[in-house]
Amino acid sequence: MNAVSTASPSSRPEILRGEGLPLFEAVTPEAVREHIPELIEELERELGALESSLEQSLAGQQALSWESVMDPLQRLGERLRWSWGVVSHLNGVCNSPELREAHAAQQAAVVQFGNRAGQSQVIFAALQHLNQQRESLDGAQQRILAAELRDMQLRGVGLSGAAKEAFNSASQELAELSTRFGNQVLDATNRWTLRLSEQEDIVGLPISLLEQLAQAAREAGETGATAEQGPWLMGLDMPRYAPFMQYSQRRDLRQQVYTAHISRASGHEGDALNNWPLIEDILRLRSEQAQRLGYANWAEVSIAAKMADSEQAVETLLEELRAAAYPIAQQELTALAECARRHGAEEADQLKPWDISFWAECLRKESFELDSEALRPWFPLPQVLDGLFALSERLFGITIEAADGEAPVWHPDVRFFRIKDQGEAIAAFYLDPYSRPGSKRGGAWMDECLVRSRKADGTPVLPVAYLICNQSPPVAGTPSLMRFEEVETLFHEFGHGLQHMLTSVERPQAAGINGVEWDAVELPSQFMENWCYDRATLMGMARHWQNGSPLPESEYAKLLAARTFMGGSATLRQVHFALVDLKLHSQWQAGSGVSPEQLRRQIAANTTVLAPIDEDAFLCSFGHIFAGGYAAGYYSYKWAEVLSADAFGAFEEVGLENEAAIQETGRRFRNTVLSLGGSLDPKEVFEAFRGRQPRSEALIRHSGLVAV
Repeated sequence: MNAVSTASPSSRPEILRGEGLPLFEAVTPEAVREHIPELIEELERELGALESSLEQSLAGQQALSWESVMDPLQRLGERLRWSWGVVSHLNGVCNSPELREAHAAQQAAVVQFGNRAGQSQVIFAALQHLNQQRESLDGAQQRILAAELRDMQLRGVGLSGAAKEAFNSASQELAELSTRFGNQVLDATNRWTLRLSEQEDIVGLPISLLEQLAQAAREAGETGATAEQGPWLMGLDMPRYAPFMQYSQRRDLRQQVYTAHISRASGHEGDALNNWPLIEDILRLRSEQAQRLGYANWAEVSIAAKMADSEQAVETLLEELRAAAYPIAQQELTALAECARRHGAEEADQLKPWDISFWAECLRKESFELDSEALRPWFPLPQVLDGLFALSERLFGITIEAADGEAPVWHPDVRFFRIKDQGEAIAAFYLDPYSRPGSKRGGAWMDECLVRSRKADGTPVLPVAYLICNQSPPVAGTPSLMRFEEVETLFHEFGHGLQHMLTSVERPQAAGINGVEWDAVELPSQFMENWCYDRATLMGMARHWQNGSPLPESEYAKLLAARTFMGGSATLRQVHFALVDLKLHSQWQAGSGVSPEQLRRQIAANTTVLAPIDEDAFLCSFGHIFAGGYAAGYYSYKWAEVLSADAFGAFEEVGLENEAAIQETGRRFRNTVLSLGGSLDPKEVFEAFRGRQPRSEALIRHSGLVAV
């Protein structure tokens, strides 16, 4: 024990250092296999020593303090979070068979230690003892303590004997199944390609996509591939998939690509990658875990730690949105069919899912004279970053400076930035912007590298974030020219990063996003998306990458007019996902004779206006709920959107042209929503910013549903 605590971090293997910015290249599969068991062993010993000390204090009826219970417990957890966090991070952004295998081999031990700490009767008794003197604790400490007591109960501290053994065994199995689920989605996405070699295969495709497809072909060995002459290699990663579905005039190829995408990892056409059995196992195990903990189902377990009071409260919000969105989505589908009919398309009378993006793009051009593809040259990544950073300075009084070369990175594309407040460094972040289909999982996310805290000697630890996107990469000397949706995604993830980095809370259990109820955690991210449509922000960053000319005013007006285009369909889609997630975790039962997919299709009857095709296996790639943290919590996006739209409403009310008022409101947002983290109930945090509780009117208006 003493030898462990006295070794300086710099003299230890990198993966065990437990503090500072990671040296990613040293976190190899060999290091994971060799040193994670060593770390778990050390943590086991230290946890045992802490339990012995607390047991003596409890037996001798000695007073316990925050410093003797919570601080050492947090330091133990942080060492595991730091080391295993780096491994998990690299598994997501630099995935390889060797790293995947090393991660899988150690996962059970990591879960086992989490269970061991989470079910410690001595620790739980010490926390209860602390709770008896909660009046001596500040508000943040009381929130942290209440959350820790609740979480220990949800981790099975009240179980014993066979029930405890079964709970721990299921926890390990669930962790393994989730990892396998995500890996199979990644593999299925990467494995499928379609080689296009004739000019007729690429009719309608924009040059930016052709350049990407030619680059993919070159990377696959077709060294002579060009955007003009091909061949072109199509794939299922979003930077290739989304524009193909929007622009390809070959309906047969759209059908082929859509079907491949929607059936990923489902065993379609005999594919060995099949997530259906994993889905049933995950849902069954979660249901059993809930019952062991005394809950009726996993949805109750999930909502126990959320801002929403009950499943009924969630369903009420979702039904309010569904009822508003459904008739508008029906009107939108009719408008697409009429557009197709005007163009003499034979599919006009029977549109299919692979027609929607194509005809929506066509109708957008007709209705608003807005061409999504033609906008890309005005949104090169470097300028979008400049605009995002200028907005952050305007609203929150911070400056953001490039610090490339000052921190180790895991890939040459990764950038490093520092955030300063009045010249003083207060945080930093990594940005990994581009899609890498072979080794990086899809989607976009923010994760914690370092959490704001103080070391035992009082030295401050500044927060550092990982910001990960999967946008179109640079091609042949052209910078990454972003689709407007990619701009919104970057702003969204940066909002998460701001809450992590601008926190003023120094207790790490409540700093940044820690301790924030999951259905409130999307507030800052969705709030930031609104600024993509703010005139000063958008016109400040939209400059043509070649000649620096600003985005024409007419194009900005079209963007604004088209903001709620297909808004009913977009809302209905999210409601469908949220309800499916909720019902799978509250109603579905193994052995009921109804499969998860059959239940999903029952729900689709009034949450979709176009029935899923037979091959639709969307659940098999629904990583948010089967490989991420959103199980029975996908509704959080809509729940938090009520908060974020209402928060942005505060800026609209003072006038977006009123610079002094905007800055004052921005500072208030920073000092409440971004600063207070999990130290206060999110209802109180929102009220501190807004002066009242949230209302849904702004969301209904922003979503284009106001007429209903």
